[in-house]
Amino acid sequence: MIRFIVTDVDGTLVKDGSPEVYPELFDVVKQLKKKGIVFAVASGRQYDSIRRMFEPIANDMIFIAENGSHVVCRGQEMDVTLMDPHMAREVILELRTLGEGYDLVVSTPNGCYIESNNKQFLDLIRYGYRNKMTLVEDVLKESLSINKVAVFHRPSIRDIGEERLIPKWKDKLKVCMAGEDWVDFMDLSVDKGKAIEKIQKFLGILPEETMAFGDNGNDLGMMKMAKESYAVETGREEVKKAAKYICGSYEKKGVYQVMKSLL
Repeated sequence: MIRFIVTDVDGTLVKDGSPEVYPELFDVVKQLKKKGIVFAVASGRQYDSIRRMFEPIANDMIFIAENGSHVVCRGQEMDVTLMDPHMAREVILELRTLGEGYDLVVSTPNGCYIESNNKQFLDLIRYGYRNKMTLVEDVLKESLSINKVAVFHRPSIRDIGEERLIPKWKDKLKVCMAGEDWVDFMDLSVDKGKAIEKIQKFLGILPEETMAFGDNGNDLGMMKMAKESYAVETGREEVKKAAKYICGSYEKKGVYQVMKSLL
């Protein structure tokens, strides 16, 4: 019997950078709650961003934000994992060397800080992701409790991420691709799967009673903590291999279709 459902957002539930979720999902979550099933989203996005997306059911679910470094339920923090300040500084200094077109985001439990003047990027953060955002001249001059550092580049940052950034930092920090455009850095202990494990222990739920959905490398930890694991058909090959099942893409509302079948 399924008692806990958790899904990634970008690339799994909706198109990357989408500001909203289709309303029929909210109805299914409410019906599943009546059956005693807990619903959560696990995203690389910040808490304020995903909470706005799920505003109609925000008090009926759990938010696993920033790849698992910030977990919130009904406005109360369940778990926060901060980066070592010196390690965060080293990463920021290196990311600045990537040059123009590579935009930096420094996340804290209370919002993100950005030093970019790239209007297209700022519009994406403000209106696409709808982040709580503060513009500063130099993030290193701010006194911040940092739980994630991320770098963004379009059309893709995958080559630099997989060939340079991930190999260099993987033994010091948790570093992963979060979609095609983002590379995320967190404390080495951070993982969506570990966040799910903490919630499972808190609620007395087993992996056999857990269902998870994902599409990218930062979702692999979720596949391990859910015996009923799904990769969307458009997901990365390594995620599809790790998942027990394949479901339809966000265009086909695959996550919604599987959840609805539980009713």
